[in-house]
Amino acid sequence: MSRYFAFVSSYRDRGLTLPRRHTQDSAGYDLASACHMEILPEQTVLVPTGLKAYMPAGEVLLIVIRSSWAIKKHCVLANQVGVIDRDYVDNPENEGHIFIPLTNHGTETAVVEVGDRIAQGLFVRFGITDDDTASSVRTGGFGSTTS
Repeated sequence: MSRYFAFVSSYRDRGLTLPRRHTQDSAGYDLASACHMEILPEQTVLVPTGLKAYMPAGEVLLIVIRSSWAIKKHCVLANQVGVIDRDYVDNPENEGHIFIPLTNHGTETAVVEVGDRIAQGLFVRFGITDDDTASSVRTGGFGSTTS
């Protein structure tokens, strides 16, 4: 399977752009907001990107905050690092919409505009243990894996 980003159906015709790397040696693909939002001090919101991601088996998409958002806007990822598993996309109950959970630790409202690059996505290979027995199939969306 190939590796690529696509728009979820409800965001296809909104004039958004797919993530891209900005320099030859950039590791991350810039992920942008798909809507205008205001984040009050100490508030956490899920910022929609309008995106879903496809990747080969043995890879995961890690989401990290862009340093400019952490420094200039005082916003961080609520979960520190987001993990988008390969089976998050196009399963029976979820199209795979990627949301960015931002927390505003500043003293002023942080404004997010459409197209603001707020996070980066990094495709990373991962390993599993020799005795791994995972056999469940994901059927849900955000936060749907079980313990």
